[in-house]
Amino acid sequence: MSALNNWFQGIDLSRIIEWLMFAAAALLSISVHESSHALSALWLGDDTAKRMGRISLNPLRHLDPLGFLMMVVAHFGWAKPVPINPYRMTKIKSPKTGMALTALAGPLSNLILALLFGLLYYVSIYAGGMKLWMMLEGYSDPSGWLYWLNMFLERCLILNVGLAVFNLIPISPLDGSKILAIVLPEKQYAQLMRYERYGMLVLIALLYLGVLDGPLSFLMKGLLNGIQAITVPLAKLLTGN
Repeated sequence: MSALNNWFQGIDLSRIIEWLMFAAAALLSISVHESSHALSALWLGDDTAKRMGRISLNPLRHLDPLGFLMMVVAHFGWAKPVPINPYRMTKIKSPKTGMALTALAGPLSNLILALLFGLLYYVSIYAGGMKLWMMLEGYSDPSGWLYWLNMFLERCLILNVGLAVFNLIPISPLDGSKILAIVLPEKQYAQLMRYERYGMLVLIALLYLGVLDGPLSFLMKGLLNGIQAITVPLAKLLTGN
């Protein structure tokens, strides 16, 4: 019995809460991202994803168990691909353009979410009477509910910035490869599609070797600074600071 008590006492509850917060933020962000792909395809005339129930904020409709586990553990994962048929997009002439637009909808949705959570994050800071530099430096009471609210909003902000930037990498199967295709001539586009199946292996290798760490960090930092520049004045206005 004492061994069991020691095991429970050794559990870091705050780390578990942080893990659960990241998992909840990931489920929300993935659901919005994938639903945006499906909704944009529907707007262009393709109802394939809609008929399969992919326009939904229910994360179970988009969840790939292994991909989600990888996202939570390694911060690199994936969801179930949204079925899209560009040749059913009757509201646009070029199937290639249709694919690019539906691909762009995912990162764009994450950018919008990042702005929303950024605003909520800074509103919660100023509404709680805390100075911005105090929160950024971690000066808060970890036992208070405001601390955990701020942490959750911060996780949502950073995660959505990461998803927006990461998915714009022009390597298949990421959205960036389909967006890049819109500027490629048909011959180069056909060549790109020919090697699409090897994209995931290339991506994993680049991540493992750390080749993408610098560019991704630079872009994320720049985007976070831009969001802060936009949302902090709005948060001050809304809270009267």
